[in-house]
Amino acid sequence: MSSSNGNCIKVVVVSDTLIAGRGVDVSGEVALSTLSNKGYCVTSKEVVGNSYRDILRALRNSKERVVVFLGGTGPSPRDITVDVVESTAWRCLTGFGELFRQLSYQKIGVRAILSRATLCIMHDGKTVAVLPGSPDATKLGVEILAEILNHLLEEVDRFEGPHKTPSTN
Repeated sequence: MSSSNGNCIKVVVVSDTLIAGRGVDVSGEVALSTLSNKGYCVTSKEVVGNSYRDILRALRNSKERVVVFLGGTGPSPRDITVDVVESTAWRCLTGFGELFRQLSYQKIGVRAILSRATLCIMHDGKTVAVLPGSPDATKLGVEILAEILNHLLEEVDRFEGPHKTPSTN
């Protein structure tokens, strides 16, 4: 990806614990390092509270083409990141979450079905991934995202013309 903010990735960690100054953000650093090591431009990391307003503000204020949210994918009433993103999305790609849960199942068992990890495209063409906040889940999710991101962005931008065949390297 190019290094202009329009083609870069922003990581947003959704955590009331971190906002309150308790704990250390491991998952955000895992996302930054994994994406950077795969050659992606990652501009910044932001920590926001677990509120509709804070999540929506982080999404709307992002100048980056891709936003990766960490946290808020579970079944708890406080896990609202997926709900905020899906309520404002143009289209969500269910295969991303399905693959994430399948690969998670191989590592952690049936608890994997409790994750609502998702990948959505916004009306402006911005791509948004929402991943669980644990370091292992973050690493798995950003590795899946990195495998398809360039092709996904090409497809999101393609209004006319034939499909491009993704390279297999």
